[in-house]
Amino acid sequence: MGKMKSILSIALLLFAFTANAQQLRREAFELLNLDYPGLEKVKTACAGQEWETAAQELLDYYRNRTHITHPDIDLKNLSISQEEQKWADDALDHTFFVHKGYQPSYNYGKDINWEYWPVKDNELRWQLHRHKWFTPMGKAYSLSGDEKYAKEWACQYLDWVRKNPLTQVRKEEFELVSAGEIRDNADNVRFAWRPLEVSNRLQDQTGQFLLFCTSEAFTPQFLTEFFVNYHRHGKFILGNYSDEGNHLLFEAQRMVYAGLFFPELKDAATWRESGIGILNREIKKQVYKDGGQYELDPHYHLAAINIFCKALRMADCNGFRNEFPAEYLDTIKRMIEFYANICFPDYTNPCFSDAKLGDYQAEVANYRDWLALFPDSEWIRYYATEGREGALLPYQSHGALASGFFTFRSGWKKDAAVMVVKAGPKGEWHCQPDNGTFELWFNGKNLFPDTGAYVYAGDAEVMKLRNWFRQTRVHNTLTLDGGNLETTQSVTKLWQPEGDVQVLVTENPGYKGLKHRRTVFFVDRTYYVIVDEAVGDAKGTVNLNYHFCEGKVNIDAKKNMVTTAYEGPSNVKLQCFPEKKAVLKETEGWRSVAYRQRVPRTSLSFDVSKEGSETAVRYITVIYPVKDTAAYPALKAKFRNKGFDEQGVEVEVSINGKARRLASQLK
Repeated sequence: MGKMKSILSIALLLFAFTANAQQLRREAFELLNLDYPGLEKVKTACAGQEWETAAQELLDYYRNRTHITHPDIDLKNLSISQEEQKWADDALDHTFFVHKGYQPSYNYGKDINWEYWPVKDNELRWQLHRHKWFTPMGKAYSLSGDEKYAKEWACQYLDWVRKNPLTQVRKEEFELVSAGEIRDNADNVRFAWRPLEVSNRLQDQTGQFLLFCTSEAFTPQFLTEFFVNYHRHGKFILGNYSDEGNHLLFEAQRMVYAGLFFPELKDAATWRESGIGILNREIKKQVYKDGGQYELDPHYHLAAINIFCKALRMADCNGFRNEFPAEYLDTIKRMIEFYANICFPDYTNPCFSDAKLGDYQAEVANYRDWLALFPDSEWIRYYATEGREGALLPYQSHGALASGFFTFRSGWKKDAAVMVVKAGPKGEWHCQPDNGTFELWFNGKNLFPDTGAYVYAGDAEVMKLRNWFRQTRVHNTLTLDGGNLETTQSVTKLWQPEGDVQVLVTENPGYKGLKHRRTVFFVDRTYYVIVDEAVGDAKGTVNLNYHFCEGKVNIDAKKNMVTTAYEGPSNVKLQCFPEKKAVLKETEGWRSVAYRQRVPRTSLSFDVSKEGSETAVRYITVIYPVKDTAAYPALKAKFRNKGFDEQGVEVEVSINGKARRLASQLK
């Protein structure tokens, strides 16, 4: 035991010695534009090779600099949450908050092991290198004045720099790890220096610089080490941007931060121009004309809005607003309108694809930020003030035909019925093969929540979990033999968002030899009728899949009927009327409510055998939400047209004995 304590003590001393061994890095001055206004004393000291004096003058300059504004840090109005304080205190003992999906946080050792990987989930390894606890440590220091936070931060910062050197790695190596292809001998650089993590540090260290630069631990020597490391980050991103998607947007936005916050660097203008140029280009490429971001994922759509806004705010408060044209702002506003239309009255978004469930207060805060950019928008004001001011959008149902998101809405208040259907083109990486799926909110409850995403990528065990949640059959849509869609390229055949009967008709090729047409009728702003038609020469079992919210659900297999018995005034009756005999089967059901958190729920499929091309497999499903389970109506439905018709479908639906004909007329 005594020997073990000695070893631990030696390790701790080595960590402290290594981390505190700050060196004055002369090369830091080569990175600076010494002709920048305010650096005259630094330039004079460098000319006389008085490096210690130059470093002190540089630190004095930054401690007194006032002409650069940081939109995310206000030192005069700083606050720290209880959670952030815990992260800061835990970090003193090297227990680092890395990911909310892995709580309580792991301890990374007295001599920090930056390669520690207790669960082979890539996110756990990547996000360690984002240093999420550094900013809370900075807040804790700035508010308390306790040097222990600053001293430990400086030690950890330098320890990371020395243990995670940047070595030559091909760009595609980062992509292999991103796709879940893990190698036992993978170099740590693939995690520590993935461009997304590098850009994360590039952005966050601007705020940490402000929070810590007045501390005793932030010495002139440390400043030179900081600049050498920081410049390495910016240079790396400039040559290693991701090819596309939200990663590219994040990286570009963070280069804007770097270039504007440190204009004293020779490369600052290049970084700023690079980031702004990419954002101006990608906002046209990644955003459809209807405002939808091309990953077709509500969470990453929201992230893209905030990326574009953060870059704009940083540029605005530092005098570079004119580098973003009016078209850029117009697109952001369309993106916000798109998002408002696919969200429910409690501000939450559908969890299609890899989307996470929104948080009410965070969403309200988003609208407040957006209102600052668009102060004349009355509908943004309505959301920002939680309905106390402003006005609602002047319509209810809404279709984004290019992105393939359609909302049937009876109103904007919490007692509304809101169905959001996803049926668009092939999305990017975060999109799932879920064409035709939907979520249905009614009177305060999401009755058919999407399965969501449980994890992202990792070893075989982690990928097995991810792939389960990505399956087509775990969404509210049609499958063949329970397999994943082979083609996700839905085409809108009809969108009629007004009147007593609103209609959507969408088609997706789906599988080789099988086309899926889904027709949705929203009747009297009260109930929904879904007609599914599977057409083609494919053979197998056609499955019509539905997945309910967790809670008590009653199933009557003989009548192909399901009724919920949830607590509260939000329930639903679903009854399926297949043209041919169907077998109702209960299947494994889960939905993810947060990263690595899932809850069981009732899932089922209506299975019909398809022998070949002689007939289509057709279903009518009536979905009738109610406030009171005693008010469940008697339902009946049948087809009026015989067989599949390219020109549309006609059905007859009976509610408590009152019949009504519904038809879609395609051109």
